[in-house]
Amino acid sequence: QVQLVESGGGLVQAGGSLRLSCAASGRTFSSYAMGWFRQAPGKEREFVAATSRSGSSTYYADSVKGRFTISRDNAKNTLYLQMSSLKAEDTAVYYCAAGLSITTRTMSTGDRFDYWGQGTQVTVSS
Repeated sequence: QVQLVESGGGLVQAGGSLRLSCAASGRTFSSYAMGWFRQAPGKEREFVAATSRSGSSTYYADSVKGRFTISRDNAKNTLYLQMSSLKAEDTAVYYCAAGLSITTRTMSTGDRFDYWGQGTQVTVSS
């Protein structure tokens, strides 16, 4: 079992930056591929970014590529999402997720992840 707790969300102006954190507890953090997903009001959950178990490989949705950076610190059991050049359309609840059996083909598939955090709200004002 893995418990995930996101933090770092808030209200920011368009063009600003935020860094989200996801603290993990429970089983070995480095055994899990990790991802960030988001869900805006009235919309389906969508993939944002993911990273491999070691952090050496990263994957991004086209909508955030070049603006967001996912990283992890396995020594601290923490996942990060650095968000820059934020846009109003980035407004959503952001969730971190952990998956034991994630491959490069399933990195963006939320249903393949085993554990989820409770989410943190990001609001970008235009």
